[in-house]
Amino acid sequence: SPTSASSHDVSQGHEIIAAFMIQALRSRGVTTSRDAWCYNSSSSALLKNVETTINFYNSELARWEAFGSEANALEDFVRVDLTQISWGGDILKHLSRGEALSVDPTRVVQSVYRPFFKSWLYFDRILNNRIYQMPKMFPSAEASNRVIMVSGVGAKTFTPFMVDAIPCLDLIEKGQCYPLTVYDDDGSSSASLFDEGQGGGEGTGRHGVSDAGLAYFSNAYPREKISKDDIFYYVYGLLHSTEYRSLYGDSLSKELPRIPCVKQAEDFWRFTEAGRALADLHVNYECADPWPVTIKEGDLRLADIKNPKTFYRVTKMKFAKSGKEVDKTTVVYNANITMQDIPLEAYDYVVNDRSALEWVMERQAVKTDKASGIVNDANRYAIEGMDNPAYPLELFQRVITVSMETLKIVRGLPALDI
Repeated sequence: SPTSASSHDVSQGHEIIAAFMIQALRSRGVTTSRDAWCYNSSSSALLKNVETTINFYNSELARWEAFGSEANALEDFVRVDLTQISWGGDILKHLSRGEALSVDPTRVVQSVYRPFFKSWLYFDRILNNRIYQMPKMFPSAEASNRVIMVSGVGAKTFTPFMVDAIPCLDLIEKGQCYPLTVYDDDGSSSASLFDEGQGGGEGTGRHGVSDAGLAYFSNAYPREKISKDDIFYYVYGLLHSTEYRSLYGDSLSKELPRIPCVKQAEDFWRFTEAGRALADLHVNYECADPWPVTIKEGDLRLADIKNPKTFYRVTKMKFAKSGKEVDKTTVVYNANITMQDIPLEAYDYVVNDRSALEWVMERQAVKTDKASGIVNDANRYAIEGMDNPAYPLELFQRVITVSMETLKIVRGLPALDI
């Protein structure tokens, strides 16, 4: 059992090391308690939503300080208007302390909200209920990093996923994050996203793999020259092993991953190479070659598209149906476009209990939050963020490629000989 093994040299039969010993830092993803207000596919819409809720918050703060604080319980005093604010999480504690808010456009940063779905996030220590250790992983909008995210304790299924932007907690169920780089705050930048007690500037980056982790693997393979980068990608490759997830499935549902050393150095390097390839695929999915699906209406490259924004607008992708039978080889993108000849095998790549392709179908849509009435239109990210109205269509095709390549790499992993 991985829960009882010691962390010593594999040559002595002790082959397991806890992931938290390998990594110098771990953190949950961001939890806002008000996603409709703090996330949006349009950065301009996001700022308007934030302005609305902050104005309401400040008006309630002024009322409370004027005549409510002595005679009323705060929870009973504030007005509950879900079209103006969500009082979830600890935001009432900040109001009780007299903390006013102001809109700061520099707090709008890119985030990964769901698998293969980027969104704009208003990253703020009050409007976000918990930011955990994210400032040490992404200390500024310009800071680069890679983060292995895995399912947390109690998740229905175990999933590893790599991101290069601030992740939402629910990107992966109960998600736990392990960074490639940890940024130590040296307070050098007063213009940081993390002013007001959230940290200073980007500071000095150090490796996310601990010295203890490096020593452990160096002792396991004394003839090999192993770097911390190698260990980071070894872990990512190993976590994709179907044997690993089968062998340690019970433990993975109850505790964070523990990492075995494989017996042969050759297999260590194979897992490392696979981990690098998987990481590149999953982080750079927007650059993958689009899979050559068949467009029922004909080759779009030959079409005379006078208004691309209208032509490519998507509200909700759907599988085709033949009677009651769902045909996953065909996806109706919109009234203008139907994709055919989608390989069924691509749906075998599952992230967080759902295929990667079905995540794309769910998130590349127009959604309205019932409580607030806020509209989140994925087409706005395509137009404003990517300058490409066809982005949702191309994304689906790219994620087919990512799925097929991921399956190929995973099936080529070595046997788990530990």
